[in-house]
Amino acid sequence: MNPHKFFILDTNVLLHNAESLTSFADNSIVLPMTVIEELDNFKRQNDELGRNARQVIRELDKLRQLGSLKNGVAMKNGGSLRITVEQRNMPNAFLDMKVADNRILAVANSLHEEGKEVIFVSKDINSRLKADALGIAVMDFEKQKCNMDELYTGWRQDTVPAEIIEKFYQENTLETEGFNFHHNEFILLQDESNRKHSALGRATGPNSLKHLNSKFVHAWNITPRSKEQRMALELLLNPDIQLVTLIGQAGTGKTLLALAAGLECVIQREMHERILVSRPVIPMGKDIGYLPGTKDEKLALWMQPIFDNLAYLMRHDRSTDDDESVQQKVEQLVKNKQVELEALTYIRGRSIPRQFVIVDEAQNLTPHEVKTIISRAGENTKMVFTGDPEQIDNPYLDSASNGLSYAVEKLKGHSIYGHVTLSKSERSPLSAIATNYL
Repeated sequence: MNPHKFFILDTNVLLHNAESLTSFADNSIVLPMTVIEELDNFKRQNDELGRNARQVIRELDKLRQLGSLKNGVAMKNGGSLRITVEQRNMPNAFLDMKVADNRILAVANSLHEEGKEVIFVSKDINSRLKADALGIAVMDFEKQKCNMDELYTGWRQDTVPAEIIEKFYQENTLETEGFNFHHNEFILLQDESNRKHSALGRATGPNSLKHLNSKFVHAWNITPRSKEQRMALELLLNPDIQLVTLIGQAGTGKTLLALAAGLECVIQREMHERILVSRPVIPMGKDIGYLPGTKDEKLALWMQPIFDNLAYLMRHDRSTDDDESVQQKVEQLVKNKQVELEALTYIRGRSIPRQFVIVDEAQNLTPHEVKTIISRAGENTKMVFTGDPEQIDNPYLDSASNGLSYAVEKLKGHSIYGHVTLSKSERSPLSAIATNYL
């Protein structure tokens, strides 16, 4: 029986997820020759795109050994795959065949005109618009996507009788049936007759709640300004929680709290050897091009937001008085390797033991990149991912498909993982109105 649907995959789908070849069950996958040519252009890159291109090419070579890719090769999932040479002309389509995306669409259009049930799959919105204009069914690659409207926030409010709150205060813990908490989820218990009578706890099991730890109230002389920041510090300073994700808009304090907790854990409490900070090297707006200097000099420009936050924290250090000593302290942290800056490009293949790892702007990472980074964690390493899924600079990711959101949804409930979504901007009144109204 022939597969009843024909999925034409755009190159960006394969570059986004190398496993997309096997994600369409018992249907037929069609790869235009242009896709193969574009994969060849990417395969030499030393990044996630290059890795995925090489993996796809290897998988295609394995299938080639099972039969003719021109005629179609059966796959283990019950479907088939074939590579098709595009027609260089598309009657009535008025598309320039010199454009690679249009040649890929030509294959989809040709099968569509033959009466086949064709679905064009692309991460590129413009390509999907073109396909739709041609009358072809379109879709984004949905695997590893989550529902942002229902994304786990890491905390919730529950209305309970007053006696439960009183019991919680008296016994410091609460054991009751019917709550079904996620491990390390924060619960704000509110009196059903008086909302101002409340208690905040952290779940240690489906029906177990305990008070927040008084040892986790401050980090590097930084005091939380909201209940959500207090929750974040509880996770960041707790040695039993090895992975933390913080989501929030600009100014909510994600990066600042992570760095403050890192300094506290490395310098004050000596729980880790150093702080390792990394960010995806993706520019906002037009790229300024080649940057001169050594790797560290190049990274310094990308890491300027980290230096800004470190300088702010050094001003809160009681032993630091003036701007000159603030700058000296920041430079000394880097010189002594108590704070290390690294590009994500160099993390693959490493084992990272005894470090407090902060990955900032993690919304620009794919799910596979997040998995790769977390899998680098060695003994006594804590990892913190921060970001805002509403501010994505990666052209093939969105709020639902990025690695940060995906990790939040997939890891909730694990005993060594915790998450908080921060909603209120604390940077300044000006930052707050920009976040809320612009």
